[in-house]
Amino acid sequence: MAEILAPAMALSHNIILSQCLFENGAVSHLASALRKGITKNLDLSYSCLNEIQFKSLCTGLSNCNLQSLNLSSCKLTETSCEDLTPALSSTSSRLRVLQLFGNQISDQGLKRLCGALQSPHNKVQELQLQYCHVTAASMEHLSTALSSGYSQLLKINLSRNTVGDTGVQALSKALQHPLCKLESLSLSDCELTEACCPNLMEALMFKHCPLLQLDLSVNTFGQEGALLLCNALKRPGCPIEKLDLVRCELTEVVFVALAAFLKRGSPPLKCLSVGLNKVGDQGVYHLWEALRHPSCVLEELDVEMTGLTDSCVEDMCAAIKASKTLKKLEVQNNSLTDISVPALVRVMQDSPNMEELNVKYNDFGEEMFEIFETVTKIRY
Repeated sequence: MAEILAPAMALSHNIILSQCLFENGAVSHLASALRKGITKNLDLSYSCLNEIQFKSLCTGLSNCNLQSLNLSSCKLTETSCEDLTPALSSTSSRLRVLQLFGNQISDQGLKRLCGALQSPHNKVQELQLQYCHVTAASMEHLSTALSSGYSQLLKINLSRNTVGDTGVQALSKALQHPLCKLESLSLSDCELTEACCPNLMEALMFKHCPLLQLDLSVNTFGQEGALLLCNALKRPGCPIEKLDLVRCELTEVVFVALAAFLKRGSPPLKCLSVGLNKVGDQGVYHLWEALRHPSCVLEELDVEMTGLTDSCVEDMCAAIKASKTLKKLEVQNNSLTDISVPALVRVMQDSPNMEELNVKYNDFGEEMFEIFETVTKIRY
């Protein structure tokens, strides 16, 4: 079957072979099609590839037009990374996006990838490494790669790995290197604590820090650690545009600090996610107040499961009306009831700049859904 499909695959810009069971020969035909063809995007996610099959695939990756490769949950190991590195270092490599989510590549595997990332021929700009069993032990190697001057990495996702405070210390050094190009860093659920916040603060306060997007969700920073991050964000010229602090044990005091720099308009923060921090109406009020400030440029705000009730709706609607930039608001999984529905509908009808209001999983009766249906911008 793969042999029959090979000529068609060679003429395809996109090949999706997700959740497939391959015979060894089938992978050889795929590799041949990649070498001869014009394929730019290949998705093999959730397809189990044994060692022989992956070696065969890599022979087609060294000289092809591939720009995006999805190998998520393919049961790859550190040995697989060794097979992959020649393709990444090839003079003909065009690969920009590499997804390795859910593979046990471990620290040794990442260290091998870091060697390829330092090749002058490597062009990878996005690396997805969630749940890959890497730890702080490989972060020095990654930091070295990011600082090498050859790495083209703009986006890296390390979420759900035990990076820890020591790992963040290594990464923070890279963010302060003038040759580092990294614009997006995801460290969600990486067992970080307040201890890493001084290092992150130092990196964010570095004059030439390139980061535009930072995800620190599902970590235990506490109030003091979060305040250190907020102090760093106040730096004039801080480039952060998207910040995720979901379930970080934030307090009302931290929300006050977040609101303060939103009112400054520096950094030019456009997206803020602070859901699953139980600060209630009183805590989130400070963000509604910030949205009303003329210097606030926030476009997206996520306050899911923060303990909101009907008491906040008047302030929320006033903030939506006053903001000239807000486009998307997430208030799902709170305790809003039918009483709030008329006000929510009116404000969405009267706010042309708003594109979406997500009110799913609040305490609305089913009869309210017909009312929500009259406003296509409300998700319920």
